[in-house]
Amino acid sequence: MTKIKVTQVKSQIRRPKDQKRTLVSLGLRKMNQTVEHDATPSVLGMVNKVSHLVSVEELK
Repeated sequence: MTKIKVTQVKSQIRRPKDQKRTLVSLGLRKMNQTVEHDATPSVLGMVNKVSHLVSVEELK
């Protein structure tokens, strides 16, 4: 399964609670923090929801 690297690039301050919870569920709590996840449909949906706050790279 392919992996993705997700990095938080914008602050979660002044964002709706559901977006904050989505970042926490992805494992992102600080700016410029990076986490790796498998590219499952549920993870890709969460990344899509906060795509304006994160950057995504595909790992091989």
